[in-house]
Amino acid sequence: MPESVVILTSIALERALKRMAHEIAERNESGSNLVLVGIQRGGVVLAGRLIPLLKEIVGQNVPLGSLDVNMHRDDIGTNAAPNVHPTVIPFDMTGKTVVLVDDVLFSGRTTRAALDALNDFGRPQRVQLAVLIDRGHRELPIKADFVGKNVPTSLRERVNVQLKEYGGQDIVTLEKS
Repeated sequence: MPESVVILTSIALERALKRMAHEIAERNESGSNLVLVGIQRGGVVLAGRLIPLLKEIVGQNVPLGSLDVNMHRDDIGTNAAPNVHPTVIPFDMTGKTVVLVDDVLFSGRTTRAALDALNDFGRPQRVQLAVLIDRGHRELPIKADFVGKNVPTSLRERVNVQLKEYGGQDIVTLEKS
């Protein structure tokens, strides 16, 4: 049976999101051109949690979108039918700073697919990446701008992000095989 180690408790997860919100606000002093786009599934929830934190810091609403990257993945032919979630981009992102939000950064392939998918919705001035967990093992030259926690892992280990919005509790664990 695999051993599971807690990486982030609910309190630590909340603290990481608050820090990330402050870092996003500091890097993007004029919040007027800022939009957040969560990558389905976990990234959408995390982006939704960052929105009120950013509003408190920058003093204005930050638009929120969600992006499903399944049809843009380079491994689409090797997996069974993808579980497609809605993509909702209720704003024009042309000329905006888009902060892509995801739960775990691993190989970089999901982020690459997200960059491809964003092209369907305009041409942002800049794209930044915010991730809750960066576990390393990149296969592509992709680096997060904002990281909740760096967690060096082996390829056999798995990072599990559970969020209360999906019926559980807020907890991030590392499953060691």
